[in-house]
Amino acid sequence: MRILHVLSAEFYAGSVAYAVQLAEAHRAAGHAVWLLSDAPNPLPTGATQRTAPISDRRYAARWRNLRRIRALVQQEQIDVVHAHARAASWVCHAALRGLPVPLVSTVHGRQHLHASTSLFDVYGDRVIAICANLRAHLVAEVKMDAAKIVEIPNGVGFFNEGLAGFPSPRTASFNVGPHPPAPSPKKERGSQTPENYPPSTRYQAPGTEQRLSFIGRFNGGKGERAAGLLQHVFPALLAGFPGLRLALVGGELQHLPDAGKTALAALQAAFDERVEVVGFTDDVPGWLGRSTLVVGAGRVAIEALGAGCPVLALGEAGSEGIVTEATFATAAASNFGDIAARQQPHGVDFKQILIEIQQFLAQPVPVPAALAARVRAHYNLAAVAARVLLVYEAARMQRIHPQHIPVLMYHKVPDVAPATKHQIFVTKDNFARHLAFFRRRGLTPITFADYLAFARAQRPLADFPKRPVILTFDDGYEDNYVNLLPLMQHYGYRGVLYLLGDFAADHNHWDLAADPTEPRAALMSEAQKHAFVAAGWEIGAHTLSHPHLPALPLPEAIAEIKASKQALEARLHLVIETFAYPYGDLNAALKNAVQAAGFALGVATDTGGLRLEDDRMQVFRVNMFPNETWLSLYKKTSVWYRAYYLRKRGR
Repeated sequence: MRILHVLSAEFYAGSVAYAVQLAEAHRAAGHAVWLLSDAPNPLPTGATQRTAPISDRRYAARWRNLRRIRALVQQEQIDVVHAHARAASWVCHAALRGLPVPLVSTVHGRQHLHASTSLFDVYGDRVIAICANLRAHLVAEVKMDAAKIVEIPNGVGFFNEGLAGFPSPRTASFNVGPHPPAPSPKKERGSQTPENYPPSTRYQAPGTEQRLSFIGRFNGGKGERAAGLLQHVFPALLAGFPGLRLALVGGELQHLPDAGKTALAALQAAFDERVEVVGFTDDVPGWLGRSTLVVGAGRVAIEALGAGCPVLALGEAGSEGIVTEATFATAAASNFGDIAARQQPHGVDFKQILIEIQQFLAQPVPVPAALAARVRAHYNLAAVAARVLLVYEAARMQRIHPQHIPVLMYHKVPDVAPATKHQIFVTKDNFARHLAFFRRRGLTPITFADYLAFARAQRPLADFPKRPVILTFDDGYEDNYVNLLPLMQHYGYRGVLYLLGDFAADHNHWDLAADPTEPRAALMSEAQKHAFVAAGWEIGAHTLSHPHLPALPLPEAIAEIKASKQALEARLHLVIETFAYPYGDLNAALKNAVQAAGFALGVATDTGGLRLEDDRMQVFRVNMFPNETWLSLYKKTSVWYRAYYLRKRGR
């Protein structure tokens, strides 16, 4: 995929780190990435970089930016544009007008609440909210369509996984008052590096040297928090803990409020080298490793916790206190103090913060391994980048085909109607009439593999059919080879065949186990299955043995799901990307298992979202019965049918 990120990067904020790390993760996965920003220096990424004054809101500048973005998109054949601020979203929204290129916006913070924010939705086809509070804010206060919002946290490459969390080409320092910054603590600890400090030994006992680090920006709301700490918290801590050092790490120190600058000068005068004014640094991971406690929010808190460093979460919205396993979910919902779900006064009880830090420094407690692992899993960069790619794919398909795509479910295609109480067959003659109807109606059968190729930008959206339909066939009955395949080939159609992973199964044993009077129906041989592969059909998995998955213990169900994919791929020599739940029976745990097994889509029966992209693990399929009429065929192949189906059943 060819991806363009558009962002304001006048200083290296968390949103910039997010875009840079996302770009690097996608480049590592083989995608081509461009960044357009107003960064004063090149950003630390191998992506192709272009400059434009994105943060300049004057109309003349916006018009020039609009033209620049549109030209870049057309020249480089960009597949998706990803904006990272309202100013970027605004100009991208205008630049992409009339083009089949989707816009995705990540919202990193609360949006200004004024009339134009709600009246003019400039955020594009899909919106990524980085935490739960932000999603709630966008729905309740910005009045954004909830269906277009996806909650995906910041992706973080933790430093001891080989990716620096805060890469920056700039290394600078800023000092207030007569005292120079303290020398680097690296000299005090010899040649040790942060990753060599195990969590059990990183934190010193009371009375020995400890370090409290405030890490973050010193402008705006973060600067106000830093000023409050410098006035009301840090003086008492430095006086009360003689072995304590204070590190101030981050950018924009020159924009610290005047009260904060005055308080910092007083601290430097009183405590000299114990106050370490670091400013910008490209060694944030190192400072995490040298810290007993970090005060910060957003990515700072995420990086610290993932590295095993305790955190007091304090951001623009307020304080979440010392983060523990019990408070992690609440703290994560606010992006560790940065984002409130509702507009509210942003007061902070600095006395309470002082008490919490005093108690912690008196008896430091390392981050439990379980909490560090939880943080690393939740914010894992590779996993987040993969989820963002799915958002890109959904945005592409929303742009080209926003309606429901009919997905029809067939089973047996016998010569004559069998003596069965189960209406899961369509005779050969009737199926021929179905195909003739599809042709007359101008429908184009595609497979899920085709759909995914368009979504992933492997095929141009201009080639996507105007009236697609997906024909699926479950179980792999022998009559599918004898009757179905020749009929489909006659019309030049391909479908999706869902097979069992057990190649020894030669008949519908699951039906006979439930009812011995049920007619025995033969399944295809392996050679016959290969004939479908040779004909260009998509093969999907349908478990090993066709059980009712919800009735199985979850480990057994997971084994059925995984093993079916592995067996089909090994025997048919292809990649299996879609899964059909037997009987359409599923639950949330099974959907998670299907996704974890590596399937891109899970197809259900008469349940699922209004559109395919509403829930890729529960795609709506409609049953096809023996006596379908032209009217029922018309309904079931109409883009309005899914909404009609939901209304009819009061859902």
